[in-house]
Amino acid sequence: MSLRRFFATLFLLLVAAFTLLMLTKVVPYLSFEPEIDFLTTKTDRVLARQDFQFSFYIHIVSSLWVMGIGISQFIPSFVKKYPRLHQSLGKIYVFSILFLAAPSGLGLAIYANGGLPAKVGFSLQCVVWWLTTWAAWREIQKKRWQTHIEWMMRSYAVTLAAMSLRVGSYALVYFFHTKPIETYLTVAWLSWVGNLAIVEGLIYAGMSERLLKMLQK
Repeated sequence: MSLRRFFATLFLLLVAAFTLLMLTKVVPYLSFEPEIDFLTTKTDRVLARQDFQFSFYIHIVSSLWVMGIGISQFIPSFVKKYPRLHQSLGKIYVFSILFLAAPSGLGLAIYANGGLPAKVGFSLQCVVWWLTTWAAWREIQKKRWQTHIEWMMRSYAVTLAAMSLRVGSYALVYFFHTKPIETYLTVAWLSWVGNLAIVEGLIYAGMSERLLKMLQK
């Protein structure tokens, strides 16, 4: 196994493991009890708001399946062997973000802890998530395969902000001993901006071209 394939496989396994971990975190929320993990950080006034409740439950469920579906779109062997399933899952991914995950995330962003910097950070994340996903859909409709891959890479980079946020939080506390508010405000931006910076580097290095060539073999 080449080093490149090793890291690609490791990445896939990490995302799969994180998705399963998130599933265990999401299920308890479906009891609709307010005294659970993240919800305990919100005031009673916020918890009582129907728009917050609607946004929260739509977001945690749709984001979970978007993360799980999204990773399959970057496995060349899967895409080549099951092209119709790839297309169907791609449509679910795109429309789930455009009509469920991103709008509900925006609905949550206005109630983010940490004041204006956090609210703006999470709001921009949702806007960028929506725009990159829409651009990926637009490009595939025009049969621009490489730019479609590039925009999908950007979209999924924002999707993985949920993973980066948690990993980044632990890293900041463990290595830099940041205070809770410092940690929160940093990851509110770094979790998705950092992911996009990495993806832009990968695109510049020719990863989208390599993926396209693998699919065309």
